[in-house]
Amino acid sequence: MNNLILNIANYRIKIKSLDYDLDPRKRFRNFIEPNYPAATRIGGLTVDIRVYYGTPDLPYGAECVFHAPFIEETDGHRTEKNPEFWSIWKNNDDLFIKTSFPLSKGNKKALLKFSFDSKEWHLYIDSCNEKCIDPLEYPLDGLVLYYLSVIKGDIMIHASGVNHKGKGYAFSGVSGKGKTTMSALWKKAGATIIHDDRLILRKTAEGFRMYNTPVYDDEEPVHSGIDSIFIIEHGRENTLSRLEGAYAASALLANCIQHNWSREIISGLLQSATGLCSEVPVYALSFKPDTSVIDQIVHELT
Repeated sequence: MNNLILNIANYRIKIKSLDYDLDPRKRFRNFIEPNYPAATRIGGLTVDIRVYYGTPDLPYGAECVFHAPFIEETDGHRTEKNPEFWSIWKNNDDLFIKTSFPLSKGNKKALLKFSFDSKEWHLYIDSCNEKCIDPLEYPLDGLVLYYLSVIKGDIMIHASGVNHKGKGYAFSGVSGKGKTTMSALWKKAGATIIHDDRLILRKTAEGFRMYNTPVYDDEEPVHSGIDSIFIIEHGRENTLSRLEGAYAASALLANCIQHNWSREIISGLLQSATGLCSEVPVYALSFKPDTSVIDQIVHELT
């Protein structure tokens, strides 16, 4: 196919190409809206991404505002594998993401041109003579979703989320703090798992909701309201304490995905985090890796 619409976290992402056949990875398959002609007429598109062959030069005078090397983490140790991974460039109101694809064969590269006030984005991919491509190959998938969250005033965060008997709980922390462990414990207790690593938090007419993002093969769209947020870490016993005001917002911000090269981005994220923490209670949670933490949360918060 050469066109599709993805619906991720209620972001409706239209992708179209005259140069390539589009073949998203398995993790996206259940996020594709099935009837493309009708889908283009239903509701509004969040963004329209046009995909082309090649990678044009950056415009003269473009400034690099953010740079990320390729880092692998093994047993808690971070190793820089390649200093040239992806970077953000700015030229007037236009932004550019320049990236390579470290998990792909060959020397594939891409350049995404976009802006905060336009729904039409342009993606150029040098595919090393491939005719069929994944238009959101890593790291483009996370980068596109992150900048959509910035534009919409939402929050992209390292967190696991569950829904247990109608209550939505988000457990936030950096790598190693227990997000996957927490998801596994709640799954055994019969909860619906929203995700175990990366969530998008959005304010809706019904209040704040959390949405999964396509990380694993064959994922399906899942979302839930948010009744409580927990900043987690492993501990010898279960301890739960309420965080208020700036303490809650700063604890949440520490686990948000963020590219802080722009005052506008920083201000927007701070405003979103403050608004979330004013409506949804935030707790610091140290926990033992057993079901006793579930009993404590259910007992104390219901």
